Amino acid sequence: MASRFEVVTLIHAPPELVFDTSLSVELHTASMAASRERAVAGVTSGLLGPGDRVTWRARHFGVPWRMTSLISDYDRPAYFMDEQVAGPFRRWRHAHHFVLAPDEEGTVMRDVVDFAAPAWPLGVAAEVLVLRRYLARLILLRNAHLKRITEEAATPHD
Repeated sequence: MASRFEVVTLIHAPPELVFDTSLSVELHTASMAASRERAVAGVTSGLLGPGDRVTWRARHFGVPWRMTSLISDYDRPAYFMDEQVAGPFRRWRHAHHFVLAPDEEGTVMRDVVDFAAPAWPLGVAAEVLVLRRYLARLILLRNAHLKRITEEAATPHD
């Protein structure tokens, strides 16, 4: 079994800015400060790009874990995909879509996450009962941080 969820966020900033900021290692670590997530191998600062790998170390549910992700697909400023190449999930694919908002006053960012928990069949229960909700909250937290940073950057300052 695998789970899928989507999160849609409207950001009042241009797609190019939202796309680039989404690939910032520093933005990611700042948005995940509660889990003490940090990049420990691969690209550990700056912007991720096509084919880049990063290994994250964090603490979730009181348990330390590591996950190495690959930017497996990249079409600036419309789309990129990160996929787990090593880590706690049987499968992790996170598609990031960016389109100009219908009013042309910002970006509609759509995150589509497909994942499968480890330790089948017990993982299936965890996936349904806990993980899907927990992971969606992490994406919402990350997106709120991204929205705040990019909207501030896009606002003209006198």
